[in-house]
Amino acid sequence: MNALQWTRDLAMGVRFALTGGREGWTRALLTAVGVGLGVALLLLTTAIPNALAVRHEREAARTDITFVDSAPLSRADDTLLVANVGTDFRDESVRGRELEPEGPRAPLPPGVAEFPAKGEMVVSPALKELLESDSGKLLRERLPDRIAGTIAEEGLIGSSELAFYRGADGLAAHLGSGRVTRIDHFGEADEREPLDPVLLLLVVVMLVVLLMPVAVFIATAVRFGGERRDRRLAALRLVGSDSRMTRRIAAGEAMAGAVLGLLFGAGFFLIGRQLAGHAEVWHVSVFPSYLDPSPALALLVAVTVPAAAVLVTLFALRGVVIEPLGVVRTARPARRRLWWRLLLPLGGLAMLYPMFGQGNDDGEFNQYLVVGGVVLLLVGVTALLPWLVERVVTRLGTGGVSWQLAVRRLQVSSGTSARTVNGIAVAVAGAIALQMLLAGVDGDYTKDTAYDVTRAQMQVSLPEDVPVTSAATKFGRTKGVRGVDAYSEGYLGDRREDPERSTMLTVGDCAALREIARLPSCRDGDAFAVIGAEYDTDTEKLAVPGRTLYLDPSYEGGPKSKEIPWTVPEGVKEARPRIGPTGTEQMGFLVTPKALAAAAEPALTGQIYLRLDESVPDVQDLVRNTAADVDPLASPMTWSAVERNERFTAIRTALFAGAACVLALIGASLLVSQLEQLRERRKLLSSLVAFGTRRRTLGLSVLWQTAIPIGLGLLLASAVGVTLGAVLLRMTDTTVRVDWTSVLSMTGIGAAVVLVVTLLSLPPLLRLMRPDGLRTE
Repeated sequence: MNALQWTRDLAMGVRFALTGGREGWTRALLTAVGVGLGVALLLLTTAIPNALAVRHEREAARTDITFVDSAPLSRADDTLLVANVGTDFRDESVRGRELEPEGPRAPLPPGVAEFPAKGEMVVSPALKELLESDSGKLLRERLPDRIAGTIAEEGLIGSSELAFYRGADGLAAHLGSGRVTRIDHFGEADEREPLDPVLLLLVVVMLVVLLMPVAVFIATAVRFGGERRDRRLAALRLVGSDSRMTRRIAAGEAMAGAVLGLLFGAGFFLIGRQLAGHAEVWHVSVFPSYLDPSPALALLVAVTVPAAAVLVTLFALRGVVIEPLGVVRTARPARRRLWWRLLLPLGGLAMLYPMFGQGNDDGEFNQYLVVGGVVLLLVGVTALLPWLVERVVTRLGTGGVSWQLAVRRLQVSSGTSARTVNGIAVAVAGAIALQMLLAGVDGDYTKDTAYDVTRAQMQVSLPEDVPVTSAATKFGRTKGVRGVDAYSEGYLGDRREDPERSTMLTVGDCAALREIARLPSCRDGDAFAVIGAEYDTDTEKLAVPGRTLYLDPSYEGGPKSKEIPWTVPEGVKEARPRIGPTGTEQMGFLVTPKALAAAAEPALTGQIYLRLDESVPDVQDLVRNTAADVDPLASPMTWSAVERNERFTAIRTALFAGAACVLALIGASLLVSQLEQLRERRKLLSSLVAFGTRRRTLGLSVLWQTAIPIGLGLLLASAVGVTLGAVLLRMTDTTVRVDWTSVLSMTGIGAAVVLVVTLLSLPPLLRLMRPDGLRTE
């Protein structure tokens, strides 16, 4: 058999698909829509690596404040002072910088045409929209500067990012505070650490789990019109074609729909890319230009999809005997065998077994074995589900008319019903496994911050030149603030430079000091030395009345510090350590305001701890507004009991965003598949109505036809998902624990998607029951 004959037969199938009248075009369009949805998601998926890379490049290109040890720059005509004045608004982060150019050649941030003057700012389009809206009123109070322009795309990492640059002066006085730095360029080299084995496993499994349902949907879409196609193929046999030629023509029809689906997919992708520029999923957004798929991957999709359509069609027809007067499919089909279907998941387990226990810092997962094992396990769902549906529906008993209609239909074509729900079963199985893995390793990437959130909920760090007492008064007057503990803190050394012994000095009123130490008695004018604090070996030796210590001593290689002398007061009392709100024991000297000379204040910085009434709406933002009013460089921070690893959080976010896209594809593809099945049964439905069957009965029968396979599919998906999740946990050397909440939530989401699709298919069903459905051309 030569290639010319294959080409001729495939081309004939393409002509049948495109010139077959309304019926042919309807079939081709349904196939194209189903395939196009899958292709669009594949293209979007292949574009995700590039989008993440561009986001990282944009972030690296605008880097200004770093914590890398290097010699500080001196003022020059090409230097710029930058202050980090970022803030939060509700649950959104707002990236903010104050800029003070020190010369005509000072570097401009990416996306900014010129420096804003003091009292002006340039903002991202999303921040401008927020500030001009009613919902941004509180934030506008914090950012009252005049908007002089917007930041261009090259200066942002996403379309929904909230960011601003504003003009400033006098920042040089705050150099060395950690919030202000001097730079002569923006950007830094990419020095990202490689992912650890568990995070790498998460990424690999996530990509497989998200792409597998897409592949299943495409394979299902190219088989639309199966029963009508059988009748067309029988007609071809009647006019003289042999069985092989007939199968090749059928493959050509499927290929035509797949190629048309590529065009639809490209269109859907372009639409989706534009919509993505206006969407934000779990605080992640992109610009449309970021979603640029790799040419090699896009070419692979363009070649694979039509080839898969041909192969799937030939595979589907392998057991069908096409005769001139009909197809053998109308007879009782052979029972499906179980043994080879079990080989797929067992093979997947065999591929994953050698990697058990390798989820540690020195371990390494073979990515090819991981991908192969997970794929085989998930493909096992698609292989086992038709067998399971067939076995169950053959044993279903009698019931109402709607039940009997549904069961009989499933008994006649259980394979079609199983194929319809294969995609959602694969998606649910993969989602359950990933959720189990995420829940299992969550503790490894979540650490306790040690903050006692019952004693304080926010902390505000003040610049050195801000009086703590007046700031504490302002915070105390803020709506929603129930209590304020204010401290001035500094470091003490036994020498002006390079001290041999050092400790801390903390200033506060008696109520505030009792929060961080156990005091024998206290009144304003007292001083205390905390003896016995964890990791403190110097305070007791330094607590000699009359001894001179130095606040803010200098260290070799560092900038000159204040080196203010302080004398240990007579009558210093001994205090015992206590766990403070930050979760640590305070060390050093504690003094009340009257016991501290005014000359020592310039060497101290303020820390304010706030107890909030969280029933007050936007109480955190009210505190942030007060902090901005106290000083633009004041740094408010909301406390949390736990903190998650940033990379782990990013992977979770990517998983949820991808799952949302896959769920959208699941719903759309199921709807197209349901409409195609109803269209094929139009004459049958009209006949049943003509003979007196109630429309409600037919509607219930359609519901049963969907509910039975999806129920079995979700049951099988739960079993496979739990198995795969347990295997992945063993691979990461984590205790196997079934996260039943995830199992139930994932199956519930899958069932909800099917229910919505079924409800959306009811209006077309009612339309197909009309008498004109009996018309024959």
